[in-house]
Amino acid sequence: QVQVVESGGGLVQPGGSLRLSCAASRSISTSYSMGWYRQAPGKQREWVSTIGRSGSTNYADSVNGRFTISRDNAKNTVYLQMNSLKPEDTAVYYCKYSDSGMVFWGKGTLVTVSS
Repeated sequence: QVQVVESGGGLVQPGGSLRLSCAASRSISTSYSMGWYRQAPGKQREWVSTIGRSGSTNYADSVNGRFTISRDNAKNTVYLQMNSLKPEDTAVYYCKYSDSGMVFWGKGTLVTVSS
């Protein structure tokens, strides 16, 4: 089993920024991919961003241009830099570790964007 732990959530004002971290107990450099998902109140969980083994990145249209996914392989940690936050970004953000048919999820960190 791989342990995945998110951190960095909190309350921010619209237009503000927040940086989320996802620490894994196993090397992420050899993982198939790492990703961020979120679940807003009353909504289903949705994909936010993915970073592949090669370092390639992808973003949902709703966050493209505002969010940046990155990683520090030495620390087995993936980050999600969130800028220009909007109230609709309010959600529990989850980190996903994917490798050879195995998927591991963190328990999430809450991000609230409100005045």
